[in-house]
Amino acid sequence: MTFAKLLFPDFSLILCGWLVCRYTALNRTVWLQVEALVYYFLFPVLLFQSIVRSPLDIGAASSLISAGLLVGATGVGMAYALPRLPWLGPHIDRRDHAASTQVAFRFNSFIALALAERLAGAQGVQMIAVLIGFCVPLLNVAAVWPMARESGSHFGSAVVRNPLIVATAAGLAANLLGVQIPDWLEPTVSRIGATSIALGLMAAGAGMQFGSLVTGKALAASVLTIRHLLLPLVALLVARLLRLDAPQTTVLLAFSALPTASSCYVLAARMGYNGPYVAALVTLSTVLAMASLPFALGVLGVETVTAAPSP
Repeated sequence: MTFAKLLFPDFSLILCGWLVCRYTALNRTVWLQVEALVYYFLFPVLLFQSIVRSPLDIGAASSLISAGLLVGATGVGMAYALPRLPWLGPHIDRRDHAASTQVAFRFNSFIALALAERLAGAQGVQMIAVLIGFCVPLLNVAAVWPMARESGSHFGSAVVRNPLIVATAAGLAANLLGVQIPDWLEPTVSRIGATSIALGLMAAGAGMQFGSLVTGKALAASVLTIRHLLLPLVALLVARLLRLDAPQTTVLLAFSALPTASSCYVLAARMGYNGPYVAALVTLSTVLAMASLPFALGVLGVETVTAAPSP
């Protein structure tokens, strides 16, 4: 599989947003409105659809769910701990850390679904849908908490008013209750979802300023190391501890090495944080995934599947 080919559409849309914002009349004033549209309407619809599209079989996937939650929680813990590291904490801006923490553990759901289908067909899509359904609400709450705390906002209020969290929680509840999007509405919802991906990535490109990384290099290196090196290693350990079978191990390793969510930028910008800095991290994460996915699925994947117990 050519991972560069899989990730190129996302990278190219980020680049398009950057070029359009800087070299046409569609400047930052326009893209601020686009961000609001994506944040309050388009992304929530996409998240809801992604979660309800495949029924979740909790019993059959309990080990995979536990593994995904363990990997995600470990990423959250490592990202939260960065300012407390004595050799790193003094070099980290607290507001930038609050905004960029999410880059270390959130993931691109659209690429996850596309990759799972190529790796394991319909079975892979079902397994990644389970991970999306259970991990996205947890990780979105974990993304909001440091920003709400740093800004002095009430955490409960920030969670309840966050459209991404509301959409993922509603999608999980609907899936567990057996509620599906009607067939006549599915094409419209799918087109809204596709629009959210394109505009979200272009908005990230429009807000990107690599110069903002100069003063936050240590933080950038840290969150991207967690996202693209440490989490695949954690997934390797968790797969062995929980004795996952080969298909589950493959999906978990892919899940651990994905690029971060493009909505990281929109969330940070809409909550009043350093959007350009987070947009640059989203771009770098997309590029680094071209290395982390082969590392997780090629190097670690071969080792894990070889060492996995026979069913």
